[in-house]
Amino acid sequence: MLTAVALGVAAAAPAAADPPTPAQSGAALSKKLTSAVTAQGALAHLRQFQKIADAHQNTRASGTPGYDESADYVARKLEHAGYQVSRQSFEFPFFQELTPSKFSQVSPTAKTFVNGTDFATLNFSGDGAAQGTVTAVDVNLTPPRASTSGCEASDFASFPKGKIALLQRGTCDFGVKANNAAAAGAIGVIVFNQGNGTEAANPDRFELVQGNAGGPVPIPAITVPYALGAQLAGAPTTVVRIETDTLSETRTTENVIAETSGGHADNVVMAGAHLDSVPEGPGINDNGTGSAGLLEVALKYAPLAKEVPNKVRFAWWGAEEGGLLGSAHYVSALTPAQVADIGLYLNFDMIGSPNYLLAVYDGDNSTGTGAPPAGSGALETIFRKYLASRGQQVVDTEFDGRSDYGPFIAEGVGIPAGGLFTGAEEKKTAADVAKFGGVPDAAYDPCYHQACDSLSPVSDGADAALYKKLAKAYGKKLVGNVNVFALDLNTDAIADAVARLAWDTSGISKPGDAPKAAAAAAPSGGRQGPLPTN
Repeated sequence: MLTAVALGVAAAAPAAADPPTPAQSGAALSKKLTSAVTAQGALAHLRQFQKIADAHQNTRASGTPGYDESADYVARKLEHAGYQVSRQSFEFPFFQELTPSKFSQVSPTAKTFVNGTDFATLNFSGDGAAQGTVTAVDVNLTPPRASTSGCEASDFASFPKGKIALLQRGTCDFGVKANNAAAAGAIGVIVFNQGNGTEAANPDRFELVQGNAGGPVPIPAITVPYALGAQLAGAPTTVVRIETDTLSETRTTENVIAETSGGHADNVVMAGAHLDSVPEGPGINDNGTGSAGLLEVALKYAPLAKEVPNKVRFAWWGAEEGGLLGSAHYVSALTPAQVADIGLYLNFDMIGSPNYLLAVYDGDNSTGTGAPPAGSGALETIFRKYLASRGQQVVDTEFDGRSDYGPFIAEGVGIPAGGLFTGAEEKKTAADVAKFGGVPDAAYDPCYHQACDSLSPVSDGADAALYKKLAKAYGKKLVGNVNVFALDLNTDAIADAVARLAWDTSGISKPGDAPKAAAAAAPSGGRQGPLPTN
């Protein structure tokens, strides 16, 4: 990892004129940098990511040659631009579903369930086949359905070995539940969604959730929606069959870090994006767009950085899709002094969704859904002001730590953070369409975490009729699974924020500052970024 050393400060203004204020200098640098970055520059990087995936079994997932070549490409570009580049390697648990899982009811009535609709493979599920009677473990179907199902070994005191454990989401991690079941003699695991609250108010607690066990589970394990779980819980003689074809092992990956040689090393402006895709596809929107936009900004910033007060550090994270592992590794390796040297962190995860919205991390906590470190609200304001200057409306996205800014805002770290997001698998509402255009009742990214997150989505399995609608709505703005208008606008917004903050971090941080009051410990997965672990 990099050790920050103060190597430069801002150049003095000519004696004959009043020196520019930091705000004036930041505005001038913003004008230069936003003029220099282009959508075509970002698209060129996306085309290279696609070419890399094409050469490596259609994936750029961490722990695969596709990721390694992506990291090589980014590092090579940054070194050529004159950055000090560091490549921080680390081991991580790798998981891949080799072929689609199967789930069926054997008796009393034969029934085949649909993968992706009725069930999903739990990440880190064991490999193999399991057939047996479904046995519910400490489930609670009575509203509000508080659940600790499977969280303690004692929950399985009377569990009959050789059965399939039916567990309810809630309280503890999926991995805890599944491994407790395996230790009790279960041959397979079904985790159904919790069903707490009401379905209208909390659809994410009723619908199918594809969870992450966080590490290997020795038996086949799947997730199902609340309704199917409740149905199975009410039919204790039901026999089902689960078939999984999975790979779990320890692999090595890396983060790519690049920083300017000059600037205050005790007030580092840091910006990052995860470079990895999921194993299922090339990840051109998630998160090729964030990585490409950030790389375009870094390359165009390099020749402008020599007389700017603050050091700027860019990061491309590995293994985000496994649970923010690259950014968490980076932060955990920092000394307290190095944490204090980072003035702020900006995160860019999915900035070109095809059916986009323009969302800014809720740093001022106006939605009441997070606990941002002090200074995060000022970062939100920078993004909002820039997008408003371009005539755009914006919405908040929850400041919940569910992307690579999570480790930076976590308890005991408390670095101010902000960022941009254009939507994942959730459906676009009529209110969104009124603000941003597009296709209602379709996902912001219909190819989220799929093979069709590519520059040729229909050829790679996307819904042809839906992409025809998207093409009609957006015309030439749609390039593969990327909305170039959103990508261009957000790349400019990154450039504006980096330029202004490189000059002036007033109200956010100053040289020698310790981090502000921290948020609660960040969750390890969610809608944006990796799969939830609980």
